[in-house]
Amino acid sequence: MTQRILVIKLSALGDFIQAFGPFAAIRSHHPDAEITLLTTPPFAPLARRSPWFDQVWEDGRPSWGDLPAVWRLARKLRRPDFDRVYDLQTSGRSSRYRWLTGSRPEWSGIAAGASHRHDNPARDHMHTVERQREQLRIAGITDFPPPDMAWLESDLSAFGLPPRLGLLIPGASPGHPGKRWPVERYAALAAQLDCPVAVLGGGAEKPLAQAIRQAAPATLDLTGRTSLLQIGALARRAAFAIGNDTGPTHLVAIAGCPTVALFGDASNPDLCAPRGPAVAVLRHVPLAALPVEAVRRVVAGLAAEG
Repeated sequence: MTQRILVIKLSALGDFIQAFGPFAAIRSHHPDAEITLLTTPPFAPLARRSPWFDQVWEDGRPSWGDLPAVWRLARKLRRPDFDRVYDLQTSGRSSRYRWLTGSRPEWSGIAAGASHRHDNPARDHMHTVERQREQLRIAGITDFPPPDMAWLESDLSAFGLPPRLGLLIPGASPGHPGKRWPVERYAALAAQLDCPVAVLGGGAEKPLAQAIRQAAPATLDLTGRTSLLQIGALARRAAFAIGNDTGPTHLVAIAGCPTVALFGDASNPDLCAPRGPAVAVLRHVPLAALPVEAVRRVVAGLAAEG
């Protein structure tokens, strides 16, 4: 009889990307199982393209005040009769979903009464990747193969890319301005690099791209023009990437692009730095005072190694 597995990962982008390793480990541990991911709409296209899931449900975070939606999710979670649940969100919301799935499934997570509970009191002081690996070890998963990112492809023909390209990710959450290296420094850096750069981000980052283009006219403004799949595909072709502590930086790093991640005091790289084959972390407090030359040297070293 086919084993049925549910994986829960709802948000946010950086956290979702850092779950790629656990996703791959779960699939490797359950090669013949039917694995369903419960997530939210922004991440469903990535998940459906990946090799780790048979089904992707994107209605994983209904408003608690929307009782019909909560009831629909409860029925949906109960119907497949899952054998095991891996809660990689490990939030109060996702822990409550244990009661929606019924009493039968084994549960890996932090929910009270879980069969494979991650109860390490230091879990909140661990890097996300190490914390998730420890959680999975408790559930019997001990092999953590590097996630194969060959599936992260998309059509880039509309962008007119040059043969050699760097990526800049100058934005970050609007609620955390301390995570942003000043755009003036990104612009000065772009003017010193030996190849054109493309600026990635949402539509709100367009003024940042325009400021960088003023200093480096060959810069490509891709803000608001790329899907997550296209960002991953760009990363697989780019010579390097430089970005703040934000979701796209995690994505380009795990895609294999040599990545320099910039941190100040607004977040702790010991807990959440991007992971990938070639990642360098630069932390400077305050981040705004990080010298351009320091970033340029690290970029040059990473690109040379690649």
